[in-house]
Amino acid sequence: MKIKIVGTEDKTKGRLYKIEVAAKTVELLLTWHSLDRIAVWDLNLERVHETLLFPEEVVTGHNNRFIAHKRYNGHIIRAVYEYDLNLPVLVTVYYPTAKRYFKGGRNFADKILT
Repeated sequence: MKIKIVGTEDKTKGRLYKIEVAAKTVELLLTWHSLDRIAVWDLNLERVHETLLFPEEVVTGHNNRFIAHKRYNGHIIRAVYEYDLNLPVLVTVYYPTAKRYFKGGRNFADKILT
């Protein structure tokens, strides 16, 4: 599904993205740390957004966090996020091998798009 960034706004904790997807506008806050990790791992920002919005699976993390998984070329984008009220906040992201963390897909502890 096609996603389109229609706006951004810098906040104290990070950058707020306004994204049009599936005839909706969704807001995602990416922390400054997560934006740094995206650069360190040389990840495509659109792929990170796709991982959050269209994951293959979402597992439960620590401290009321969720981890969205999407596979790319034998690796997996692991996007760790939480909610600040109803706003999804990407805490960190990394790119390990898929065989280490992927649980088989179709398991969703949470979904940002409902």
